[in-house]
Amino acid sequence: MSHSRKPIGIFYEHPTWFKPLFSELERRRIPFIRVHAAQHQFNPAETEVPFSLLINRMSSSAFTRGNTQGIFHTSSYLSHVERLGVPVINGVHAQAIESSKAKQLSLFANLNLPFPKTRIVNHITQVIPAALSLKFPLVIKVNVGGSGAGIVRFNTLAELHKAVNYHQINFGIDHTALIQEFIPAKGNHIVRVETLNGQFLYAVKIHLNDFSFNLCPAELCSTPEINAQNCLEEYPRTQIRVEEYLPPKEIIRTVERIVKEAKIEVGGVEYLTDNRDNQLYFYDVNALSNFIPDAENLIGFDPYHLFVDYIEQRLKRRYQPEEELLAVV
Repeated sequence: MSHSRKPIGIFYEHPTWFKPLFSELERRRIPFIRVHAAQHQFNPAETEVPFSLLINRMSSSAFTRGNTQGIFHTSSYLSHVERLGVPVINGVHAQAIESSKAKQLSLFANLNLPFPKTRIVNHITQVIPAALSLKFPLVIKVNVGGSGAGIVRFNTLAELHKAVNYHQINFGIDHTALIQEFIPAKGNHIVRVETLNGQFLYAVKIHLNDFSFNLCPAELCSTPEINAQNCLEEYPRTQIRVEEYLPPKEIIRTVERIVKEAKIEVGGVEYLTDNRDNQLYFYDVNALSNFIPDAENLIGFDPYHLFVDYIEQRLKRRYQPEEELLAVV
């Protein structure tokens, strides 16, 4: 089958997050296949796949929707697709960063960037010893997570002892947790920077609610009325205030270094400033984050238009060698 005649594949899991992407592809009449990551199978002996380019949009927050089975399966499938020589947008390396907060922190460390003091543990017996090397208040978060799920704050050692004694520490689906010093955000907000093709796309400030303590902005939607999984999609229904923001050029360059190191072609990075000493901390990498809703009103343009522009560029690169060969023949 000619590569130029194959559609692109969209490997996704959330039922509504990618409707804008589907709509823009349809508007431009770009053939594509929806590949549902949470209900999927593949043949490791096959020698080709039915698409010429795969776009990976499998989020590690899938477990909050009962689709845990898709998270680790995705890495295996992406390896398979890449082995067959099919280009993947946000491939195996990006997926690995997306699905491990521990790897994200290692990435920051490798780039010599500041991040909250953290200990990574895989057993409940290690929680208290790890906490004793940090300053309270602490937050404990699962290693594989998203939408702020599984983050708990402990103000004192006594609170943490009680949770340990009652086996209330959540180690997540890979039995690994991060114990991290809590950083009070200056201005009561965090900054989320989105990138495309390794370059700055836009940034927003996400203002925290008074009741919120977590470092992940998606968790800010955890109200009785809003499920955390729909945070950025449904933020207008909450008390969250989001505003366009242009970070300093140095921060933009640093974020671009991060996504380059992570091999993330479309995704975001989050940071905050410590209210106590003005120290900036990077704390999260979102290889598979979603664009902010109501973007045209908020930031002045639709990022999905630019994303599909990039997809078309990748398709052109994929087709060009074949087209040039046919021209010679």
